Amino acid sequence: MNVLWIPLFPLIAFLLLTAGRKVWSKGISALIGIIATAFSFLLSLPVLWESLAGGKTIVWKIPWFHINQQVIQFGIEAGPLNVLMLTIVSGVSFLVHLYSWGYMRKDQRINTFYAYLTLFTFSMLGLVISSNLLEIYIFWELVGVCSFLLVGFWYFKPEAKAAAKKAFIVTRIGDIGLFIAVSLLFWQVGSFELSDLKAAVANGQIEPAMITWIAILVFIGAVGKSGQFPLHTWLPDAMEGPTPVSALIHAATMVAAGVFLVANLFFLFEASETAMSVVAYTGGFTAIFAASIGLAQNDIKRVLAYSTVSQIGYMMLALGSAGYVAGVFHLMTHAFFKALLFLAAGAVIVSLHHEQDIRKMGGLWKQHRWLGIWFLTGCLAIAGIPPFSGFFSKDEILMSVYADGRQGLFSVAVIAAFFTAFYMFRLFFMVFSGSYRGEQKIEGIPRVMMIPIIVLAVLSTVAGFANTPGRLLEHWLVTGSGVASDSLHHAPGWIPVLAIAVSLLGIGLAYVMYGRKRLAPEAVVKAVPWVYQLVYRKYYIDELYQMIIVLPLKAFGWFLHGWDRFIVGGLVHLSAWFVSFLGSVGSRIQNGQAQTYALVSLIGLILLIVGLTAGRLFE
Repeated sequence: MNVLWIPLFPLIAFLLLTAGRKVWSKGISALIGIIATAFSFLLSLPVLWESLAGGKTIVWKIPWFHINQQVIQFGIEAGPLNVLMLTIVSGVSFLVHLYSWGYMRKDQRINTFYAYLTLFTFSMLGLVISSNLLEIYIFWELVGVCSFLLVGFWYFKPEAKAAAKKAFIVTRIGDIGLFIAVSLLFWQVGSFELSDLKAAVANGQIEPAMITWIAILVFIGAVGKSGQFPLHTWLPDAMEGPTPVSALIHAATMVAAGVFLVANLFFLFEASETAMSVVAYTGGFTAIFAASIGLAQNDIKRVLAYSTVSQIGYMMLALGSAGYVAGVFHLMTHAFFKALLFLAAGAVIVSLHHEQDIRKMGGLWKQHRWLGIWFLTGCLAIAGIPPFSGFFSKDEILMSVYADGRQGLFSVAVIAAFFTAFYMFRLFFMVFSGSYRGEQKIEGIPRVMMIPIIVLAVLSTVAGFANTPGRLLEHWLVTGSGVASDSLHHAPGWIPVLAIAVSLLGIGLAYVMYGRKRLAPEAVVKAVPWVYQLVYRKYYIDELYQMIIVLPLKAFGWFLHGWDRFIVGGLVHLSAWFVSFLGSVGSRIQNGQAQTYALVSLIGLILLIVGLTAGRLFE
């Protein structure tokens, strides 16, 4: 069974790298990780081909354990969505492993890095082929653990430790929602199997109100993992990890897990109009919210991070607007062009001695022309310029939102598209055009880092044709899924024209301000300084959370600590002191001196006589 081996190769690599981390050389460790993920990717290709050719969904299950009389099974399921995610995750992961050899080869802990990276890949591959919710939840948590280890890989940096802790805590909030949803579904249906849940929803076994609550709780889990508002704050801070980790988290693993979860349980969301609206409005707000923040950021990786938050918002907007194919299509194209952008950004960072401030860059087009071309490819793809892949998938999203009748969200999506084109080309012009503004000498880029960049640039160019013309991707994805085709043949023809025009407007404005410098950015900042500060400081969300959540919880913790130390601890010490005092008094009395015993006896006799006499007098 090829599907079963696809996640097992990275797991075997993780075990080998963990057991021999002090034995393997750097090159051997890198080779183990690269070969394992290459095998996974190569095995996924025939599975993809067979599925595209009309093959049946692969299902494999074995008994796992019992809950009362219920048999809980461990199994895999490989339908069109699962197979697509298998191919994307294994392919992008292989390219990231290959790229990491050039980026991390000077790091002394590269063996540990590859061990964590292969475990991360295994976790995501296991997640996308799980046949029941219990398995999904286990792999879901394992993905979170891996992100914690990789974001905090450079633990000697205080920023990396804080970012890892923040990512772990914030995503746990969403995971609580998913855990409650899984528990409620088992309570309602008596099974964790996705097929049983789908049948229960179709047969009306679950009350509509309960379906709404369960769907929203599932979505809360997706919000945490995918960095959607209001649980988005961990994702930009996760940039403190190595750049290959950023590429994997943002392109094909952790943030993609939330979108995959909603798409995989789309039958549950479809059954509740309220849940669909929650998904759509959360995604729409996140798309424009994060895109506006990206306008003013100066760290090259943070610009891309807020871009990811915005693009995931686009996917959620599509899914909430009944655009199942549009959301999954954009998930696929985004995996390619966002991995391309992050890996290209990593190459820029390496060539500039790990400088990440775009204000200290510039002029790289002269030094690294080909890198500039590949980075430009990614920028054109994410901006939605034809014939690059992002145009086709973003066009599908806009048409899905419009067809669903959500005119307000359609306007928001169009404005977010303008912001995206502007901040991405602001980034491009500040890094590659003009003259170099830094102090460090520009270095060369290892060839092993350029190979994955070139492959991803090609995929970012051609991937959009997977659904145009012929709607091949759409017909394949909806086969056997129970989801109605969201084909948009009758969508207005002006929507693609509007999307292109808006993107070109954003690119043109970025060119005027940062390419030709006809309009000084400083003049714009001085015209609306409070707007710039609001966006630059990310709407003060982190400060707000610090004030209304972190500080009150810390104060409550200090109160409990004081209560435990002084009140509870004081009572314990008082009890011990009292017993010790009684013991000391007793030890002084029992000192072995006969005259002391006689005195005590005399005093006791006197007290006894006085007591008896007083009692008689009062009778």
